[in-house]
Amino acid sequence: MKANPRLIALGISGIGLVLLGAAVAFYIPYLQNNANLSPAATVDVSAVPAKVRFNAPSLSLADLHGVQHSLSDYRGQTVLVNLWATWCPPCKAEMPAIQDFYSRHQSEGFSVVAVEDGDPAADVAAFVNQFGLTFAVLVDPTYQATDHAFKTADLPSSYVIDRNGQVRLEWVGAISEPNLEKYVTPIIKE
Repeated sequence: MKANPRLIALGISGIGLVLLGAAVAFYIPYLQNNANLSPAATVDVSAVPAKVRFNAPSLSLADLHGVQHSLSDYRGQTVLVNLWATWCPPCKAEMPAIQDFYSRHQSEGFSVVAVEDGDPAADVAAFVNQFGLTFAVLVDPTYQATDHAFKTADLPSSYVIDRNGQVRLEWVGAISEPNLEKYVTPIIKE
């Protein structure tokens, strides 16, 4: 007896609707109980970093002006390496927080190296202008950062390198300003 593909698709859709209904039923009481919270009291649902410790990889790429930057050039500073793409919604969501954090902490020896993952330079330049980014933005048309240096397929992914060249934090997902303050500021202060 051959399975009917249409019945299988309907069954899968039905299971999906049941799961969606259960999620909504679970989430509505949460919303009702927390409807009166002030914005400052809401829960930060952005990614939390993993604590790691390994040597920063070797990586050298050009910025939008053709100037080469190497991670080793930033030795002695605390560096947030952010791997992102212009088409990535969580990447767009985190950029204002990264820019604000950078603006507040750059005088303390903090740098951001944002590595764009494969988009045309014109698209990257438009993104940089749209978000008013003032930190180093490198283009990576051959995916050196994701495929070789950091070996990740996840965007955004971020890594914090301490002043001695050790990767200390690893993020997968969008970063929030409160989490930058909580996790990165202590490394900057070391």
